[in-house]
Amino acid sequence: MDIVIDTHTHSIASGHAFSTIQENALAAKNKGLKLLCITDHAPEMPGAPHYWYFNNQRILPRFLHGVGILRGVEANILNVKGEIDLPSSSDQHLDWVIASFHEPVFKPASEAEHTAALINVIKSGRIDVLGHLGNPNFPFDMEQVLKCAKDNNIAVEVNNTSLSGKSRKGSDARCDRIVEIGNKIGVYFTTGSDAHFCEEISRLHLSVDLLKKHQVNEEKIISTSTSRFLNFLLLRGKLPIKEFENFY
Repeated sequence: MDIVIDTHTHSIASGHAFSTIQENALAAKNKGLKLLCITDHAPEMPGAPHYWYFNNQRILPRFLHGVGILRGVEANILNVKGEIDLPSSSDQHLDWVIASFHEPVFKPASEAEHTAALINVIKSGRIDVLGHLGNPNFPFDMEQVLKCAKDNNIAVEVNNTSLSGKSRKGSDARCDRIVEIGNKIGVYFTTGSDAHFCEEISRLHLSVDLLKKHQVNEEKIISTSTSRFLNFLLLRGKLPIKEFENFY
């Protein structure tokens, strides 16, 4: 399985990561990636940048070190209503929006509340992918949420850091179940390193192993080709990115 995009990465702007966007792009080039998503933490995460940082990503070149750059964010799910911590005016500036639970922003609650929050953020139409869903602090009704994700063309991330045990300990078993159920339902998957240092860019081996274990069809893994990924964005209602016309 050939992964050509890392869809979840952080730079020093996130406040607790250690590499610049330039360093991350160079690492992506050296590891053979074609596209790289810049997904720093949104404002409610401690240490994260102001929302102007995300609106101003339009000044980023579409290519750095020969790697295509996707302008994105890892937004925080704020509440049961499924609101995220960026104004709707930011949406036009972003190619790729991850929505995730983070304990400093959304205090772990009941399974019913987590389920409602995920369904509502999916139905908001403002996000493209659910990030690191395996966190055992945020149990949810997997069947219900994954069915909603499929019905609304929202991707499900298989997060390599979650599987490594470095953070969100206990995620591995839950990630396994999410991939198993999601594969049966027919969701779109993506693979994210969740890199907080440039050497972690494209570190996706555990994610790939899990997808292979459950024999997920590559056509459902949008990070396996630039065409799959960019056409998924079109499916999400995004405008074509003219600089990437050779990647469609």
